[in-house]
Amino acid sequence: MKKFINAVDDVLGESLDGFAAAHADLVVLGAERKFVRRRELNSKKVALVSGGGSGHEPLHAGCVGYGMLDAACPGQVFTSPTPDQIVEAAQAVAGDAGVLFIVKNYAGDRMNFEMAAEIAEGRTATIVTDDDVAVEKSTYSIGRRGVAGTLIVEKIVGAAAERGADLTSCVALGERINAQTRSMGVALTSCTVPAAGMPTFALGEDEMEMGVGIHGEPGRRRVKLAQADAIAAEMITAIADDLGARAGAEALLLVNGFGGTPTIELYLMYNAARRMLEERGLRIARSLVGSYVTSLDMAGCSLTVSLLDSESAALWDHPVRTAALKW
Repeated sequence: MKKFINAVDDVLGESLDGFAAAHADLVVLGAERKFVRRRELNSKKVALVSGGGSGHEPLHAGCVGYGMLDAACPGQVFTSPTPDQIVEAAQAVAGDAGVLFIVKNYAGDRMNFEMAAEIAEGRTATIVTDDDVAVEKSTYSIGRRGVAGTLIVEKIVGAAAERGADLTSCVALGERINAQTRSMGVALTSCTVPAAGMPTFALGEDEMEMGVGIHGEPGRRRVKLAQADAIAAEMITAIADDLGARAGAEALLLVNGFGGTPTIELYLMYNAARRMLEERGLRIARSLVGSYVTSLDMAGCSLTVSLLDSESAALWDHPVRTAALKW
């Protein structure tokens, strides 16, 4: 294992110290590094709180700021944050309009956020994201996994909250965006968790994992490495068929790197996915390409398609200022 670390047990804490210092104009690190919150809070809006295991950066801490999250709770690498982290984060950012938890569909995340919601004072509500079409059931999640589509939910609901939407409206919007968003990933290599010191799984030189999860969970099947067009075709077919989008619909296309794939390849995959969606009659109205929901150093990517209407497109376009997204 070759990584920039001092000690395995200190990786998360030292990384959070660096993140908070680098983005001191945007965020503040909570006591005992339990959460990251917006530097400038608005007590009149619905507060959005998310989180999960570390190793997916910039999700979720990188999404804290104007137009997205008010706070994020980082667990240890690929490990859910604890209920006390979540409660303290909610208390730090809660205002008059209540707190909305945005939770990826993993058993540990759901359990700990549910416990936090029971403990936290004031009004709370929860959105669960489950955009991964790769598997219906897995040992790592309750049904479909929440993956890169989570970022889209956080951005669009964050904009609505910034514009003054109430808690009930934010929940309804988040559920609608999640329902019209689908993702699928593929891994060319494993990732290496620092505490383990070795790859999570083994792939042959000519193999890839189709439908992999963001922690290295098994996908649909292990197959021989193929050309980019063939890889994109399988992923887009699975996404579009599941989404049931009609010709003429507008969509957001997100090509997300898993941490070890260069940008030149991500844009190549975007080009392939774009062509295939347009052949199905969909119009790509918005695009995002980059490594936003990563899996440490895994080589691979995911494709996400989210159907847009005039409201969701306007909310996507709403100004945002976070470490990960700025416009």
